[in-house]
Amino acid sequence: MVELTALLCVLGIACGQILFKLGANLIGRDGFWAVRPLLVLFGALALYGITTLAWVWVLKSAELGKIYPLMALAFVLVPLASYFVFGERFDTRYLVGVVFILLGIVLTSGPRG
Repeated sequence: MVELTALLCVLGIACGQILFKLGANLIGRDGFWAVRPLLVLFGALALYGITTLAWVWVLKSAELGKIYPLMALAFVLVPLASYFVFGERFDTRYLVGVVFILLGIVLTSGPRG
């Protein structure tokens, strides 16, 4: 249950980043005080708040050194989501970096002997 909650926290952080970018784009188009950008930014902040509370529970229930490397998944999920949501592109170096990030997560979060 702790690992699942930690993964949901990572997903929440990644979604929050996409919402922040969407809000920033809307600010550029509608202005900062327009309703749509403020609603999107408020949604991002609310998601971050909920995610932070869940993360505190995760930290209470798990070893920080074992669970924290899962946060690196955000470095994979956010650019991937930006590709689908905003049409942003990334190159081969990014894909190589993703492999190293995933390898690092497996090495640091796996069973300890």
